Amino acid sequence: MKKLVAVTSCPTGIAHTYMAAEALQMAAKEMGYEIKVETQGSVGAENILTDEDVAAADAVIIAADTNVDKARFAGKPLLEVPVKDAIKDSKGLIEKALQEKAEPKSDSSMPVVKKKERTGIYKHLMTGVSFMIPFVAAGGLLIALGFALGGIYVFDCPGTFAEALFVTGKGAFALMLPILSGYIAYSIADRPGLVAGFIGGALSSGAIASGQFLAHPLATGTSGFLGALLFGFAAGYIVLGIKKFIKLPKTLEGLMPVLIIPVLSSAIIGLLYMFVFGGPLVAINTGLLSWLKSLQGTNAALLGLILGLMMAFDMGGPVNKAAYIFGTGTIVAGGSSIMAAVMVAGMIPPLGIALASTVLAKKKFTEPEREAGKAAWALGASFITEGAIPFAAGDPLRVIPACMAGAGVAGALSMMFGVRLAVPHGGLWVVAIPNVVSNLALYLVAMVVGTIITGVILSIVKKDLSAE
Repeated sequence: MKKLVAVTSCPTGIAHTYMAAEALQMAAKEMGYEIKVETQGSVGAENILTDEDVAAADAVIIAADTNVDKARFAGKPLLEVPVKDAIKDSKGLIEKALQEKAEPKSDSSMPVVKKKERTGIYKHLMTGVSFMIPFVAAGGLLIALGFALGGIYVFDCPGTFAEALFVTGKGAFALMLPILSGYIAYSIADRPGLVAGFIGGALSSGAIASGQFLAHPLATGTSGFLGALLFGFAAGYIVLGIKKFIKLPKTLEGLMPVLIIPVLSSAIIGLLYMFVFGGPLVAINTGLLSWLKSLQGTNAALLGLILGLMMAFDMGGPVNKAAYIFGTGTIVAGGSSIMAAVMVAGMIPPLGIALASTVLAKKKFTEPEREAGKAAWALGASFITEGAIPFAAGDPLRVIPACMAGAGVAGALSMMFGVRLAVPHGGLWVVAIPNVVSNLALYLVAMVVGTIITGVILSIVKKDLSAE
């Protein structure tokens, strides 16, 4: 019997990670193979692969959109793909992995990857986002709880329980951009990139304030999310350049990771921020925030419509994540109307499908689909857009447009109603907390309208089972 091991990891560590693991396990069982899958999700690594598991494996599969350490798989046939590939065609993936040939271990003890490794901007960005999200979620919820317990002026009540929650939440928020920038650099350059990446993010967030002791133009604003992204990538590639072009005698090589790389890369990042890119980035960020605050009526609805369409287009893919990242970058202590539009739109695809498959048009769905539709209610309510993927994969030309229609309308309505959201995740389970969502009743209206639109359209365009 063939034995395989696998690792699955998606940027948020919530849905794709576990859907991919389940798909691989089911496929291996049907094919008569053994497989053990390690999931690297938001709660950390689970079902961890041991040295014995790896040694006994005939092949390794890594289905991930984040940075996964491959050193332990040295000398094994290894296939690395995006996490969605494991959901779409798990049997084909297993067959390909077993066809790979291992090459002898190199001096660096790194495995030879037969399939081109997924690299590039998207992977590095998603690695940073996956580490950032828990800080945003914790910070947003703690700030909201502080307001709920201590009132709108909780920050004027030092020493109270509510103020302690509020301050802790603000502390988590303050770490958001350094974490994003640091782990983008980590994805590019591994651990040597962390120092410069964190410093770039801290400069961008204002945590290291130029002008705090000296007069400086950058003291009046921050480059925010945009700066953290740019300097995360810059830090990673600067470290790669240092490693490539600076060579020390073997007796001094130990100085590179602890002295040369962190000092030189940090200095370069600081100088680039202070004297080259900082000023323009602050101006861009300030202008963007002013523009977003000025959006009213039709303009706001148009932005919400676009964000909603993006959230439903690929349900957890790059377009969906681009809208989500944009939303998280606008969260401030008072909440974000853009984040509100993004979250309500992201809930619509699974909710609309659940409505169609379990209420409006049950006869047009198979029994397994109706059962999956029941689960989609909970997934949608939890803001897990990926709950719609099994339906979209089976009938994309009908399901995806129906989902986009409802999500677009929900996003537009949310923006028109001026709803603001203080947290980046949680769906319906967090909206009942005071001050997490403004205009809660209208937010629920937007969600219900979007769900009905998707459910009705899908019920109409879906063919009867007898006709397929």
